[in-house]
Amino acid sequence: MNQAVDWNEDNRPTLETKRLLLRPFFPSDAEVQQILANDREIAANTRTIEFPYPEGAALKWIEQHADMWKNGKSAIFAICLKSTGELTGAIGLEISEQDQNAELGYWIGRDYWGQGICSEAAREVVRFGFETLAVNKIHAHHMTRNLASGRVMEKIGMKKEGLLRSHIRKWGVFEDVAFYGILRTDERPG
Repeated sequence: MNQAVDWNEDNRPTLETKRLLLRPFFPSDAEVQQILANDREIAANTRTIEFPYPEGAALKWIEQHADMWKNGKSAIFAICLKSTGELTGAIGLEISEQDQNAELGYWIGRDYWGQGICSEAAREVVRFGFETLAVNKIHAHHMTRNLASGRVMEKIGMKKEGLLRSHIRKWGVFEDVAFYGILRTDERPG
């Protein structure tokens, strides 16, 4: 991993794209985060978000981010519109120092679906993972019924690496999961 990153300090970066600011979550984001995440469609397409989203869960989650960064375990960003500062969702990397890889995860509030926000954010987070964190590989997965998530992975240059049948159980139903990955040496779309 890149030794230039000071994991011992809460110096979490802010990333910028044409339309977005990807910044650390603040406790003041908890109310909007709580509203955005308390959506059955969001929960249905993510591995860990519950529905209904428990009261106080957003703040509890946000309060963990600084320690996860300091421990070199993850880099989590609030996806915000540059023009308004509006919080639209979350994106992050869970980092494996031993394997020099990271798992990409994301979700976007339903009002922001279909606008390319997630692809734009994911492209920048992948760049950050390779260029700043110096991971060798970034991988992600999605439930096969969530085609939009798979399209995001393909748009940012990830390649489908496999399918695991009935791999996870969400709300009592076994779900097939598609796995994607991209290597630092792979060509990435601009």
